[in-house]
Amino acid sequence: MVLADDDVLLREGVASLLTREGFDVVGQAGDGARLLELVREHLPDLAVVDVRMPPTGTTEGLQAATEIRRRFPSVAILVLSGYVEVDHALELLSGGDRIGYLLKTRVTDPSELIDALERVGKGGSVIDPYLVQRLFAAHRRVDPLAKLSAREREVLALMAEGRSNAGIVHKLWITEPTVEKHVHSILTKLCLPETDADHRRVLAVLAFLNAD
Repeated sequence: MVLADDDVLLREGVASLLTREGFDVVGQAGDGARLLELVREHLPDLAVVDVRMPPTGTTEGLQAATEIRRRFPSVAILVLSGYVEVDHALELLSGGDRIGYLLKTRVTDPSELIDALERVGKGGSVIDPYLVQRLFAAHRRVDPLAKLSAREREVLALMAEGRSNAGIVHKLWITEPTVEKHVHSILTKLCLPETDADHRRVLAVLAFLNAD
């Protein structure tokens, strides 16, 4: 694993936490260029990347993550940032599986970060619920989600976070057959292909949100 964040204290703290949890942190970077060097050198299983890094402090991290996804598709990526960059996030998240985006301020328990890393590393997708809301809000002026019921919107948001049907059952305290019924209804109403693969469901939702 490699870590990229221009906040040295935060980066060292995350590295220490992950090392204690059994992750092998092989390198740290404070900017996008160094991150790409580390990935090229070590070809890690996973990269944890901040959004805003030098030299401009805007979207260098996301740009580097997109480049990693293009050049080293086997590397799983977790964006860990204090900022929501909707357009760049859509581009990155729509690029395949093994991808995640969490907001630092909303990670209130280290176990949440560990769980996200494990899910992304195993081929899943993890998206912060607040980012999901922002993606929905940034969608088309004529809102096709309006045809969904309130419960279907809740299920769709959890789908977009990368939750499996069992995960949705745990979050909403409803039965798995009920979840399956909601998922089928959502995909039908939104004209999305139905599939059992969690990350495919996330990509389908993101592709829908990114449609013209």
